[in-house]
Amino acid sequence: MSEIKIAAPPAHELPGRSIVKMNGAGNAILVLDLRGTDYVPTPEDARALAATPGLAYDQLMAISDPISPGEHAFMTIFNQDGSLSASCGNGTRCVAHYLAERTGATTINLATSAGKLSVRREGPLSFTVDMGRPRLDWREIPLAHAVADTGAVDLDLFGLPPASCVSMGNPHAIFFVPEAEKFDLAAIGPVVEHDPLFPQRINVSLAQVLSPDHVRLNVWERGAGLTLACGTAACATLVAAVRAGLTRRRATIDLPGGSLIISWREEDDHIEMTGPVELEFVAKIDSAIFGAAAAAP
Repeated sequence: MSEIKIAAPPAHELPGRSIVKMNGAGNAILVLDLRGTDYVPTPEDARALAATPGLAYDQLMAISDPISPGEHAFMTIFNQDGSLSASCGNGTRCVAHYLAERTGATTINLATSAGKLSVRREGPLSFTVDMGRPRLDWREIPLAHAVADTGAVDLDLFGLPPASCVSMGNPHAIFFVPEAEKFDLAAIGPVVEHDPLFPQRINVSLAQVLSPDHVRLNVWERGAGLTLACGTAACATLVAAVRAGLTRRRATIDLPGGSLIISWREEDDHIEMTGPVELEFVAKIDSAIFGAAAAAP
């Protein structure tokens, strides 16, 4: 295992702490283990890590000691621009793998500011996350004002159809289009993300339904931009598709980085997401370079 030297925030608890680079279906994830300390990274720390050669990520998952009995850790989630996110499905699977490898547990219980998440191990590199219930009320997404139907919000932008808006702990706008690749999501994403209708900004997805159990998806993540995968977007897309009568309650969602299986359970309204994780490398924070410029390995 090679040691990666990175600039570290001035906190004495950090030397020797693990930095783990992973991906979930291509979604670049950085896991920072801060258990045993009371330190929480700042937005400036998150931006510095994202700019460090070799450590670029879509989401930073900082794990701290649990705050409730029965939990393995509390997760603070940052986007690469330093903004906070309450949910990240692919990152949650990566954290579950990290903790399962160290505890031997086959079920990992985690918490975020949006609530509790339970993850079960399906195989060496496959995990299922119970993502909880989708939120469909305009106040919960949230939108800036009431709309007649959160499943059909007309933004009148780029010739797109009405958006279906869903929260999975973070807000999503899904546009169902005949051919996702024919739209320039790099141009569409930032405009929709910052539309005044979305006071907390929004994740933007272009979805192409291939069959009742198969969807192709491209995602612009708020605070991160174009991404190879987004687990909460896949969950929100299935919800939107079922509401529109386009798919069944279980479907494979193909993203540029890989595929996820999403199920919306009728019995309790919970969404389950099953997908892979991949470990890229493990490194340690080097106390010798506190305050120094980041250096590539």
